[in-house]
Amino acid sequence: MQKKYSLIQQNYIDQIDMDYAYQLAKRMEEHKTNPVLGFRTAGSKAEYETGEMLVREMKAIGLSQVEKDQISVDSWEFEKAVMEFTGKDGRLHQFQLGAYQTNFQTEGFQAFTVVDAGKGTAGDYDGLDVKGKLVLADINQREEWWINFPVYQAHLKGAAALLAVQEAGYGEIHSTALNAQDIAGPADAPAFSISQADAAILREAMGQSEDGTIIVRFDARSTVKQDQVSYNITGRIPGQEPDSMILLSAHYDSYFSGFQDDNCAVAMMLGIARALLRSGYRPRKTIVFCAMAAEEWGISNSKYDWSTGAYQQVFHVHPEWQGKVIADLNFELPAHAHSRKDGIRSVYEYSTFLQQFVKDLQVDPEAYPDGIQVLCPIETWSDDFSVAISGIPSMVNDFAAGSFMETHYHSQFDNEEYYQEPVFRFHHQMYGLLVMAFDHLAAAPLDFRVLFCAMEAQLELNFQKLKENGCLHEDGKELEKQEDYDLEEAGLLLRAAIDRAKQESGRLYERICVVNKDYQEALAEGKLEAADRIYQEARPLSREMLRLFKKAQEYFVRIDWHDSVLFPQESACHNLIFLNQAAERLKKRQSVQALECLYQIDNNRYAFQFEEGVFRYFTDYIFNQPKERLAWGYGRIRRHANLFGLAAALQLNTGQQDDFAAEQEELAQVLHHQRNCFREDLEYMTQAAEKMTEAMRKLE
Repeated sequence: MQKKYSLIQQNYIDQIDMDYAYQLAKRMEEHKTNPVLGFRTAGSKAEYETGEMLVREMKAIGLSQVEKDQISVDSWEFEKAVMEFTGKDGRLHQFQLGAYQTNFQTEGFQAFTVVDAGKGTAGDYDGLDVKGKLVLADINQREEWWINFPVYQAHLKGAAALLAVQEAGYGEIHSTALNAQDIAGPADAPAFSISQADAAILREAMGQSEDGTIIVRFDARSTVKQDQVSYNITGRIPGQEPDSMILLSAHYDSYFSGFQDDNCAVAMMLGIARALLRSGYRPRKTIVFCAMAAEEWGISNSKYDWSTGAYQQVFHVHPEWQGKVIADLNFELPAHAHSRKDGIRSVYEYSTFLQQFVKDLQVDPEAYPDGIQVLCPIETWSDDFSVAISGIPSMVNDFAAGSFMETHYHSQFDNEEYYQEPVFRFHHQMYGLLVMAFDHLAAAPLDFRVLFCAMEAQLELNFQKLKENGCLHEDGKELEKQEDYDLEEAGLLLRAAIDRAKQESGRLYERICVVNKDYQEALAEGKLEAADRIYQEARPLSREMLRLFKKAQEYFVRIDWHDSVLFPQESACHNLIFLNQAAERLKKRQSVQALECLYQIDNNRYAFQFEEGVFRYFTDYIFNQPKERLAWGYGRIRRHANLFGLAAALQLNTGQQDDFAAEQEELAQVLHHQRNCFREDLEYMTQAAEKMTEAMRKLE
């Protein structure tokens, strides 16, 4: 049964002003890089001016210590991209194009030939001369490949720029939709976005020409500069404890007008701040509100080119926040219901606390008729990932479910049309109350049991799949060396280590719960001296818990080649299964089926569609760039199985009478290597779990 809200909670709820938040979200649209399409991009004048407005706004609502934290970014100023041509009927066609974070300046209208390259893969260029020309290509970034691959392929072929048509995946709301995403590639490989409707007009005109091309006039100005500055904007509600903090964050850069992504999030963050101040709430912990710059993009030529502002804030500007900030509440697209059920996406360790919190919450059925859930782990899509790996436990309102991401997201259709006031109001209420809930804790409620239970469940699933696919033992080989012992033994050792870690983390969490219960009871009974004593005595424990959380992030958080968050052993296990399946298919001379398996391994799907120079470029730049250019992705991918040559050979020989002896031998070697990688990962996980157990034991 949901509890009634306390007087303090109700006072806060009564001060929430939805008109204030909505109008602030609309005011953020005033400053634009491109006067027609919008855009507030990293390091641009529009981003700077919006930041200045937010400084004034934070001061106006009564926040203290309003500051501009300077950060280092690569800047992008997208001013215009206009294309025009005259059809055979004498009619002038003019198109507004979107852009990606690359360099391209025409200094007025210039004539270019447009060539249609289909999907923009290597094979699509057979027989095409595209040097100095604009290349038109269809793309589906959600289901096929990211924008950087066809763009760099066009660049290697000598194209002046690529014109990307979103055929599906994003911008599906209307044929006139443009789309913008992070380029994840070099600035000297230019790219723009053209709508399906405008591309259809172009293609119709190209079809009427003798050579299938058309000459257009193009006026564009897109400028990338490295090592520029931008600013994260912070303001505070001072608490009794200046070194004990709760962080709220949202980003203020945007593509197009960015009403949902992320104007409403910034507006909600300040709406919460305003309501807390007007309600007279006096926090124990200092509450910090941070408007982050450069979330959409901020580093040129990096796979991890988004969340730059957040990464800079917690790793460089305020590294001292680590150990002091008990939680980061990050906000993304909070004024639209992406599902019938709301979600808080959290790090594993806060799942238990949040589950209890939502039980006592009064969920507005008009906003979320199916209630609310807690989801784990956090994902790489938003700033909370950068914040979490720094050692600050983080969460975000879940925004990736539903159709909005495929339809309106990162397009000119992200506007107030999809604004839902009940959803926006509920999020104001919930996250304001969550701030209070964290404020009423003496110690960080980190439950490492959830982490180790998830690790155990994933390990069991890994071994079940390995067994089903016959991957646990190397085919036809005896164990000749000590390091070649059975994978099952390594799994048993890890299971035992996880079990010990679960037991120790359970005891530790019980202690945390007792401390927080005693503190809250003392507060409720008005025993302020006793409450203060409990709080002060718990501070060292809370700091150590946050230090352990940071260690867990270092030990156990990895990402794959498609930016999904996983445990260290998962990539090798995944590869082992599909490599084994590929080997079995090749034995039966089923080369097509073998290729389907190779497609699933690391980033080898790109070996099927793009030439080796493209494939190698976007592989090597993950391993051969400075740490700061890899930011939050640095070290999260440890290995790569390069199967470009194998895939090319199989594609070449498909349909021929071939026993694939050479390919089978290469696969056997790769399989052996992946098996050793998996074993090494299991050993690493065992050691890391034991270190965590010992560290937790010392806290008793």
